[in-house]
Amino acid sequence: MSPNATAGHHDSDAAHLASLGYTSEFKRDMSPWANFSLGFTYLSPVTAVYTMFAVSLAVGGPPMIWALVIAGVGQLLVALVFSEVVAQYPVAGGVYPWARRLWGRRYAWLTGWVYMIALFVTIAGVVSGAGLYFASMLGFDPTVDTVIVCSLAILALATVINYLGTRVLAIAAIIGFGAELLGALAVGVWLLATERHHGLGVLFDSFGAGDGSNYLWAFAAASLIGIYNYYGFEACGDVAEEVRNPGLTIPKAMRRTIYVGGAAATFVTVSLVLSVSDISAVVAGEDTDPVSGVLQTAFGTAGSKVILSVVVLSFLSCAMSLQAAASRLAYSYGRDDMIVGSGLLRKFSRTRRIPPYALALAFAVPAATVLASKFSEDALTKIVSFASLGIYLGFQMVVFAALRARLKGWRPSGPYRLGKWGLPVNIAALVYGITAMVTLAWPRTPEAPWYDNYIVLLSGAVVVGAGLIYMAVHPTHGRSDAPYDDAIPKNPKNPKKGTVAAETDRTDEPEPANA
Repeated sequence: MSPNATAGHHDSDAAHLASLGYTSEFKRDMSPWANFSLGFTYLSPVTAVYTMFAVSLAVGGPPMIWALVIAGVGQLLVALVFSEVVAQYPVAGGVYPWARRLWGRRYAWLTGWVYMIALFVTIAGVVSGAGLYFASMLGFDPTVDTVIVCSLAILALATVINYLGTRVLAIAAIIGFGAELLGALAVGVWLLATERHHGLGVLFDSFGAGDGSNYLWAFAAASLIGIYNYYGFEACGDVAEEVRNPGLTIPKAMRRTIYVGGAAATFVTVSLVLSVSDISAVVAGEDTDPVSGVLQTAFGTAGSKVILSVVVLSFLSCAMSLQAAASRLAYSYGRDDMIVGSGLLRKFSRTRRIPPYALALAFAVPAATVLASKFSEDALTKIVSFASLGIYLGFQMVVFAALRARLKGWRPSGPYRLGKWGLPVNIAALVYGITAMVTLAWPRTPEAPWYDNYIVLLSGAVVVGAGLIYMAVHPTHGRSDAPYDDAIPKNPKNPKKGTVAAETDRTDEPEPANA
């Protein structure tokens, strides 16, 4: 692209953002490839599969692989809804500014609160998983203390990468994407070539999983491998002010994240299933760590160390991308003067072109969460139980806000539009999201104490309740004068008399072909 064309894009992007009420301090240093890589490393198929494979195979047997397909289709619908919103509102922070423009300040505050807490505890969960693998890779005994130290080291490294600025973050995301994808493909191909014990027909054999009467419940429990895998694409939109031509670039990156990440996760899962020699032992609970056994057999001690290094790099890339998303969300809150500490959260480093205090918050809260595991053996598990539910809840709050706005007259006006498919896609995305949340929160251990059996639901209620109490006691959202609730024309008969979004809603233009 010529310098003049680049300058033209910068001017156009700045003008669009100005029409939405903002002047960005970020540099648009993130290429389309880097934007996609950021979403991919946040989604991180290796992280999701290696975390959930043993549990899902034990609960649902090999057919659990189809949960990846179902979740991929469902989250693609969500990504399409997000694509329309971010194309019209390419503002840093993701779900919070989107909900703000679609509905209003109070709704946006609660949406951002739920999502921000979920991001913080997800970061803690990811670096804790990385710490366990990192300790094993270094040959340490994986005690509570060594895992905590290794987890904090991973978190600190992710923070340093983010602190160095958008360009370094972009390069690191591309490196992480390349390493994770190549590593996943190499491991999968090698396993299929040297360690395959079953044919593809095994993917339809439950091996007795479930109670023997209704496999649906076992499959629903095993489907967590799919539900945990397919989020991360929204990170492409969290950095909207760091991407050139975001209205077209980000929707493409979101869809590619789903396509490529889903394909990689499915391939790795299939290769692992076909390489487990005794699936019945896993389903019966006799083999609780089939992944390590497969890797040890296929690659030996030295080779397993190399694989572990790729896994650790995948976890690091995932934590880095999560932290980038969380810091932009916190900065967006601060810029709109929406929460206590906004004065610090909106501060911006002119040299690094990053929000340092928002990034510090995205280090401090996850670090404190990791340290909490020192005082309670299952504290981290209890805290992180909310993570996926919170992320899905944050997603569906935006999806619901988009559906409400459509029914009240919103017509997406960005470069990416679904046209006549917008409403049915929006409804289907909401149905999928609600189903996924019910699956996440459904109690599965009736023999456990009620508070453990309902821990996901309870943690969600605590976070939402705390947010509502904060809004009632300290209504900072009410003093924000940044634009809000402007997606819906205030006068449907004459949209030009509405707010900023209505004035730019070019309803007489034809729908773009890429919808």
